[in-house]
Amino acid sequence: MSLTYCNVHFSQQLNKVAYLSVPLMKQLKLTGKKSFHLKLGKEVITAAIKPIKRQGNHLYLSAGIRQTITVPKAGNVYVLSTGEDEVQLGPLIGVLTDSDVRSSDTPFGPRTGFIKNLLRLGTNKAYFFAFTPRDINWQEEKVYGYFLNPQGSWYRKTVPLPDVVYNRLPSRKAETSTSITSLRERFIRKKIPFFNWSFFNKSDVYKLLDGDVEAAKHLPESVSNPTPEKIKELLEKHQFVYYKPTAGSLGNGIYRLTYHPKRGYFARYRRSGSNVLLRFNNFKSLMRMLESRHGNSLSRYVIQQGIRLVEIDSCPIDFRFHMHKTGKNEWVPAGIGAKKAGRGSVTTHIKNGGSLMTPEQALSRTFGEKSKEVLDYAKKVSIKLSEAIERNYPHMLGELGLDIGIDKDGEVYMFEANAKPGRSIFKHPALKEQGMTSLSYILEHCLYLSRFRRRDN
Repeated sequence: MSLTYCNVHFSQQLNKVAYLSVPLMKQLKLTGKKSFHLKLGKEVITAAIKPIKRQGNHLYLSAGIRQTITVPKAGNVYVLSTGEDEVQLGPLIGVLTDSDVRSSDTPFGPRTGFIKNLLRLGTNKAYFFAFTPRDINWQEEKVYGYFLNPQGSWYRKTVPLPDVVYNRLPSRKAETSTSITSLRERFIRKKIPFFNWSFFNKSDVYKLLDGDVEAAKHLPESVSNPTPEKIKELLEKHQFVYYKPTAGSLGNGIYRLTYHPKRGYFARYRRSGSNVLLRFNNFKSLMRMLESRHGNSLSRYVIQQGIRLVEIDSCPIDFRFHMHKTGKNEWVPAGIGAKKAGRGSVTTHIKNGGSLMTPEQALSRTFGEKSKEVLDYAKKVSIKLSEAIERNYPHMLGELGLDIGIDKDGEVYMFEANAKPGRSIFKHPALKEQGMTSLSYILEHCLYLSRFRRRDN
């Protein structure tokens, strides 16, 4: 197996002939061959070979070849010799996404900018495109994909099923539907790597890591669907807890519950854009309020031990570690954002009055000279936690968002893990470069999964 890089050109001939420069033929071990199998995605064609005298790695594809395996564009791309006279162009990488609000300029709604940046990054390394579930023709094993031209405009092209799929479907509800479940399983049956299988529920991660010794010391005590008796027990044990919906996001529906032996019970939460603090003389009154607001949906809640986080201006801080698998199949923190809670807020979410800063800014104000040591330790823990989640998860992961807390002793805790993390931390001016690094890791991992990456580098 050999991997190299070449410049693909289009010729107008209708026959099925590929013209290869002599250096490229040597690299692909095709010298003296009359024909070979040319592959793109899951499509293969047998084509005649004709050598041409030209310096460098050049491949000219006739119209007959392009029309059969639908090569999307000319330009630089990888070429992989898989042995037995088979050569594969690519990789063909598909980003699966969708949106309820679409237009010709923004086919993926608010995610269009992110998709564009990702496709731009992969322009000269792969055939990178985006698609929705509606764009797949399973009978013909084709996808009607969205490609980006050099001017940044979209154009559509039918291509074979891709070599790898990066899943960024945005809807939890859609992902649990029969059609999307079937779609994912079809890719797996066709042995097409499909990473970021689905969203996590908050309780899923704790079940996954239950019994994992490496991860357990960094997890606050958590119980899914706790009984009132269990809520009372944990409140008295820890003094404060977080009570949150398993499928929630952006801090919606989260309560910070506090118990003071002499003052009673307190509930802090967000309502109609404002922070609310209620006091209750007894536990039964607290539970009546929760049940009146949520009823049967409380069965989909999880309770979690509160951790005394480091603070700035009496406001707690937590951290978002945006983790990626690399081109070497290793976990790394690509970006880290520190989130300071707004006054009186239950969470550190920016929409709830929180503010974003770099981890260096936050930790230097809380740990001073020890801030680098604390951050390095947190990075090591984030890698261990990502490895533990992957070790116990039945599907392929390539990206995680870990919500990390650091207490005043510098110990690290993971509150949540997100399988499809948002990218809001990269809006901070000082984190924009980390945002680009994050995109490059997505591309590199796609190259790895599709085998278009030397495993020794």
